[in-house]
Amino acid sequence: MKRAIITVVGHDTVGIIAKVCTYLAGQQINILDISQTIVNGYFNMMMIADVSKAAKQFAEVSADLEALGEDIGVMIRIQREDIFDSMHRI
Repeated sequence: MKRAIITVVGHDTVGIIAKVCTYLAGQQINILDISQTIVNGYFNMMMIADVSKAAKQFAEVSADLEALGEDIGVMIRIQREDIFDSMHRI
C-alpha cells in the first residue's frame, strides 16, 4: 500500500470536505484516516490516504488538488508518507 498525507488549510466555507473527498473518490484514492478542525474561522484538515490504486500519477493528483484548492479558496497539499515522515522527524 502506498500512503500519502493530504493537508487542507484555509478560511472555512461550505463544502470543503465534500469537494476534496469527491475528487479523491473519483481517482480511486481511499481515505484511511481523517482529522479536521475549525479554529476561529480557519479550516484545517489532515488525511491519510491509500494512493496505490490512484487513476492518475501522483504528480497529476498533486496538481489537481492544488487547482481544486485554488478554486475553493484553500491550500491543498499531498505528500508521500515516507517524505512527510522524513520531513517531520525530530
